[in-house]
Amino acid sequence: METPTNEVFRDSIATIDEEGKRNWIFPKKPSGPLYEKRKLVSYVLLVFLFVSPFIKINGNQFLMFNVLERRFNIFGFPFWPQDFHLFVISMIIGVVFITLFTVGFGRIFCGWICPQTIFMEMVFRRIEYWIDGDRNKQMRLKRQKWNAEKIKKRVFKWFVFLIISFLIANIFLAYLIGGDELLRYIKEGPIEHTSTLIPLLIFTAVFYFVFAWFREQVCIIACPYGRLQGVLLDNKSIVVAYDHKRGEGKNGRKSFRKNEDRAALGHGDCIDCFQCVHVCPTGIDIRNGTQLECVNCTACIDECDTIMEKINLPKGLIRYASEDHIEKKEPFKLTARMKGYIAVLVILTGVLAGMLALRNDVEARILRLPGQLYEHKENGIISNVFTYKIINKTSQDITDVEFKLRGQDGSIKIVSNAETFKIKASGLAEGTLFIELPQNSLSGDKNKLRVDVYSNDKLIETTTVNFLGPRSYK
Repeated sequence: METPTNEVFRDSIATIDEEGKRNWIFPKKPSGPLYEKRKLVSYVLLVFLFVSPFIKINGNQFLMFNVLERRFNIFGFPFWPQDFHLFVISMIIGVVFITLFTVGFGRIFCGWICPQTIFMEMVFRRIEYWIDGDRNKQMRLKRQKWNAEKIKKRVFKWFVFLIISFLIANIFLAYLIGGDELLRYIKEGPIEHTSTLIPLLIFTAVFYFVFAWFREQVCIIACPYGRLQGVLLDNKSIVVAYDHKRGEGKNGRKSFRKNEDRAALGHGDCIDCFQCVHVCPTGIDIRNGTQLECVNCTACIDECDTIMEKINLPKGLIRYASEDHIEKKEPFKLTARMKGYIAVLVILTGVLAGMLALRNDVEARILRLPGQLYEHKENGIISNVFTYKIINKTSQDITDVEFKLRGQDGSIKIVSNAETFKIKASGLAEGTLFIELPQNSLSGDKNKLRVDVYSNDKLIETTTVNFLGPRSYK
């Protein structure tokens, strides 16, 4: 039995033709109330993206992901390698939140918040509309021979795309190395930092490739999020959906004819104008149901509402709705699965908040020097040698740092000319020290000591060490 032509969508995608080659998508310029709201959201997110590397909270960059130095700042909270468990919990919370949102509202993240969609649809695509024109003009320009007009438009567009890609690469670099470092590199010039310039140019090339050529293929091929829909969505999830019961009627959809009684003929409200297909940035037909390529951008909703308004039919033929709402008119409600995700999210958020509240801004580690035993000194003194490492997680220098034993006779001597030292902001101090105790104060060959770290006579951290002494025989 041959496959009906209207079922082809089930085993092919719009961006690939029958020969398996790239089918270039020329979406119509969207317009409408939802598109205007998406523009406002994109403006806010773009401003947030470009200013976040330069915002400081208590001296810490608002967002930073310095992989090379293993330093991360999330909303002003610094995360060091020792805080990796906190960073992991933060990432898990983000994944659970997106999963919860997807179960309830589908792929709305992709259409409204995803950087790929925002840059593609709200920056590069709008520049393309400005230079090349709308859908029909772009298709004509592609078929047009390489004359002066086409060369001028192509070169100008590619140049603008390259400049924006370079700008995005710089912002991306600011998230990796820090906003202050980026500004310093710019001030000192690229020649002084060629080791950074080369990765910057590579990032620029990648962004240019993605937004000038790869485009919607990122969402369809590269991004795994679309494939999660198959396991996360159900009939109760609210997605961009076509009301097939209203649109198809009893006898299917039919082209519009003026003064025709469509209801009496059994035809649905869909007039088969294909405007929802033409405006789609991934080239799908939303009337075929929820599809992998749909990013919930709402362009088809605005376009369909415009057509419905022109032919005096109710809006909402394509709208945010669940399958159960279309089929059974059931309102949205929290499912058991969503309640489970909410419970997990609340628990993880509480755990993270508690850990952040208990986390110290200074972390000290004192370890006995490997391979070294105790040493006998004059007047019955036993000495052990240790190495110390103190991490300053704050944006302020810590001065006049010293060690003191808690509840124990003895002394701590730092291998340095000074009795105190300084730890730079977001830095660490390490060195060697000796702990000396009277032998008669030891309780055996292994003694657990508490060492306090002070700054300007203020206790800032406490750690424990194992002190070795002579084995006692009774």
